[in-house]
Amino acid sequence: MNAYVKWVDGMRFAGRSGSGHSIMMDTGPKSGGSDSAPTPMEMILMAVGGCSSVDVVSILKKARQDVIHCEVELNAERVDEVPAIFSSIHLHFIVTGRALKEAHVRRAVGMSADKYCSASIMLGRAGVEITHDFEIREL
Repeated sequence: MNAYVKWVDGMRFAGRSGSGHSIMMDTGPKSGGSDSAPTPMEMILMAVGGCSSVDVVSILKKARQDVIHCEVELNAERVDEVPAIFSSIHLHFIVTGRALKEAHVRRAVGMSADKYCSASIMLGRAGVEITHDFEIREL
């Protein structure tokens, strides 16, 4: 896996993945940026949400659950020193579908947290406290 990041102007940076996808990053006003794009730390948080969501949807589909929609709200705390790393991240999944079984959703969230989500497992091994919960919404 590889990537490329290039300074654009001010405190904005363009990133390109090895597969050719591009993103913009900005440091935000607190760090002299313009707030024109997500900060690198916001990108990490969104990556955790994306990685976990992919797992949850995939596991539920394999369990033949009629999942229609899945979203995850993430809340993170950072330490008050440099580097301002994450101290904790909480993921709250909202899974919508028809006749979803709570046991299947619990299992999918747990398997993502404990076995499959490389992003959250990597951060957890680095000392970030990562917690999860979920709610089910019926259609």
